[in-house]
Order: sequence, then C-alpha cells, then structure tokens
Amino acid sequence: MILSRTFFKQGHVTLQLSHSTMPHFIIDCSEDILQKQSPDDLMQAVYSTAEATGLFSPGDIKVRIRPYAHFIVAGKPDSFIHVFGYIMEGRTDVQQKDLSTKVVSQLKSIFPLVPVISMNIQEFEKKNYCKKSMV
Repeated sequence: MILSRTFFKQGHVTLQLSHSTMPHFIIDCSEDILQKQSPDDLMQAVYSTAEATGLFSPGDIKVRIRPYAHFIVAGKPDSFIHVFGYIMEGRTDVQQKDLSTKVVSQLKSIFPLVPVISMNIQEFEKKNYCKKSMV
C-alpha cells in the first residue's frame, strides 16, 4: 500500500492508504537532451526518483518523453527539460513539492549545463477519472 492522503482528525494525523496512484510523468525537452543522455536513462532517472519518494507503487509509474526540434526558451533556442507530473488527488502540498524538488535535483545532477530544468504537478480528480478497466 502507498500513502495517498493525509487527514487531520482532532489534532492527530490519520493516514488513508490506497493501491491506485497512477502517476504519469511526461518529459518535454529539447532534442539535444537525448544526445547527452539516452532516452531510457532519462526516463529511468525520473522513474527511479518518483519511486524513491514512496508515494507510488512501482508498477503504477508511467514515464514518457516528448522531444522538441523547434522551440524558444527565454528568447533563444536553448536546451531545456520540463517534467509534467499528473498524479491522483490526495497528496499534500508538501509531498508534491518534495516530489518535484527531488526530480529537478536529480535531473540537475545529470544535466548540470542545461540552463532550464523544471517540473510542475497537476492532480487527477477521482470523480471524473476513467480508464479501460473501469468501463
């Protein structure tokens, strides 16, 4: 089971655990990033960092890359990496910030000369989420 939500009740912390966490990590990057590091290594770095947080079941983590040939960053065609994290609702702001900080730190250690490395996290809402096994 993976921690998915924290509830506060009468001054005490009560944990609710969940099996279904389904995070998606989509890596947007300049094409030159994939010449500096293989796509598999880049995806594995994000996967391993997300797994190490303990927020997700390893079998639920999904990572993919969208490289770009044409782009402008701060007015010029400079290297960049941006990770979009889509996770099921229920994690605290602190957990989300910790996840994004750890992913960006890991990527910064692999790509120290890349000027722009960033990440944001958005939550899926359970009330309107659907996947094949639910139909």
